[in-house]
Amino acid sequence: MRPFVDRREELKALKERLTSNNFELIVIYGRRRVGKTRLALEAVKELPHVYYLAVEGDNLRHFRKTAERVFPEVRYSREDWEGTLHALKEKIIVIDEFPNLIKENPRVLSLFQRAIDLDLSSSSTKLVLLGSSVSMMTEKVLSYKSPLYGRRTGSMKLRPMGFFSLREFFPKASWEELVEVYGMTDGIPFYITQVKLPFWEWLEKELSSPVSFFRDEVDFLLRYEFSEVSTYKRILEAIALGKTTPKEIRDFTGLRHSDISPYLRNLIETELIVREVPVTGKRTSKKGRYYVADNFLAFWFRFISPNLSRIEEGTFSAEEIRESYNHYLGFVFEKVARQFLIELNKAGRLPFAFTKIGCWWHRGEEIDLVALNERERKALFVEVKWKELREREARGILKDLERKSELVGLESWEKGYGLVAKEIEDKARLREAGFLAWDLRDFDKMVRLTSTS
Repeated sequence: MRPFVDRREELKALKERLTSNNFELIVIYGRRRVGKTRLALEAVKELPHVYYLAVEGDNLRHFRKTAERVFPEVRYSREDWEGTLHALKEKIIVIDEFPNLIKENPRVLSLFQRAIDLDLSSSSTKLVLLGSSVSMMTEKVLSYKSPLYGRRTGSMKLRPMGFFSLREFFPKASWEELVEVYGMTDGIPFYITQVKLPFWEWLEKELSSPVSFFRDEVDFLLRYEFSEVSTYKRILEAIALGKTTPKEIRDFTGLRHSDISPYLRNLIETELIVREVPVTGKRTSKKGRYYVADNFLAFWFRFISPNLSRIEEGTFSAEEIRESYNHYLGFVFEKVARQFLIELNKAGRLPFAFTKIGCWWHRGEEIDLVALNERERKALFVEVKWKELREREARGILKDLERKSELVGLESWEKGYGLVAKEIEDKARLREAGFLAWDLRDFDKMVRLTSTS
């Protein structure tokens, strides 16, 4: 097993709760593969505990058997949930994939509520519930309609790790290779830990392997949330291929407007897609665009899904992905650049502290990143390029950025301009001219800054 990486704040917070003298009901949820189980197990590994992975049926019997191996006195308790939980009073109980208990018996929520209210709440029992079905955990466990509403003492929505966490997994990799890896894995621990370097050699072997996780992974993810898997796959495919407006998605999928909105809402709720509006607009703006939330799904629909038959036949090569991968990484690098600027912002290494960052577009004009401090009326406009830039080309991009910034409508604001690229020739001269300029060589400096701040 690889060493535990990142999640330091989450691990610290969880450990503090697990060692308190109070009753704790902690809910940890997030999409599959994001690292919930590993986080929970890391937090309890030095503490006596029961860990149980819920299955599709007969969970009470399986749970009791698991608990008895750790705490033999459980075998003498009443053989129902309340009796079993009473026998584990003052103990740490971790139940993974809690939605499976709910599917088997919806009354389990009320049974847990009763056990907590009448017995456990006055003790130091720790009950940790994990779930990968975001929709079910939100609706059945966290919502005000849930019998457990008001009982939880803490909840944690686990999200993918940031790009810069990849350095801890691959300390000897170049930043360029890490961007390539991130384009396939995002910050999802399961996918990251599958990768071996060199990346392209590993990908070639993975595509030719008869047991590759690529083949069934997306169906596996979607079945956890939805019954109409084929419809959701079609919508995700449309968005991954650049159909970002409702009309474009509707035209691609053939779904009517009245049909598509609920699907989009469900995909947003489960965090498989995100809806973005121009950074200066309101959340209700009709200019909203939809994007696939993580790079793995984007990669899969872009490169794997269209070639599944050839992958099965053994006639598809990773070299075919590599030929167009730099173009694909353009959008991926925008995500990396946004995280880079956020880290610089935290470290106080920008001309001003921004409170909001996002992209901007209007009538065919786009700016990759705009960082705003609305109180101080300051704006930083940034273009992102996954390419090597000579000074002259970089100046041309920055000059055009100045032109586009005038279209944003922040006439009385103080403005700054910057560029993030794979490599920029003579950044010093651009900085002397009053521009901000960063490339991959600056990432090491940023990591050192943030690690000491």
